[in-house]
Amino acid sequence: MNHKFVIASILMLLTVAVYAQQTEEEKTLDNKVKHFLQSHKNQWRDMNVPESDGEELYNLIIKNNYQNALEIGTSTGRSAIWMAWALSKTNGKLVTIEINEKRYKQALGNFKEAGLSEYIDAKLADAHELVPKLEGPFDFVFVDADKDWYRKYLELLLPKMEESGCFTAHNVLNTYTRGIPEFMEYINNHPDLETSIIRSSGSGISVSYKKSKNK
Repeated sequence: MNHKFVIASILMLLTVAVYAQQTEEEKTLDNKVKHFLQSHKNQWRDMNVPESDGEELYNLIIKNNYQNALEIGTSTGRSAIWMAWALSKTNGKLVTIEINEKRYKQALGNFKEAGLSEYIDAKLADAHELVPKLEGPFDFVFVDADKDWYRKYLELLLPKMEESGCFTAHNVLNTYTRGIPEFMEYINNHPDLETSIIRSSGSGISVSYKKSKNK
């Protein structure tokens, strides 16, 4: 028998076995996350995003194969769970920042229960102090914190974002909220950004892609 054929066959079988195992692991995680989200469907408080907005964040990450994500404003973790779930499929990871210790600890518990802790680097910190120190690069950012700092967060993070990266912000349809009108005017007129609005809920998510320098 041809030894090269035997070796090739063994390698193929090993590849199939590894793929099958990965697929089974993915199915197990999917089922765990789905069960967690369903069982907690009506229990989210403390400024968490609506389910529809969580799904939109998930879809953005999957669609663009983002891997290095940042969230400012964890709350108790609903949005982070949607994003980390997507990142588990793109081989990525989420850094998420929360200033309130009680919400931070609740979020850690939720991440563990959902089976997503390994995909999340949760930090208890003041984003005003931590964000300037972050090195990046990031390809996806979601901001759901103090609205009058939205523009500042973008100014700090845009240089640390990869081309075609995406900066998203929550509650941008709340035009009477301090900081939102100024932020929207800024992103709509920024020469390096291409912006649209997702209206899956009454809150609204701004989606700003960083343009390639070649365009």
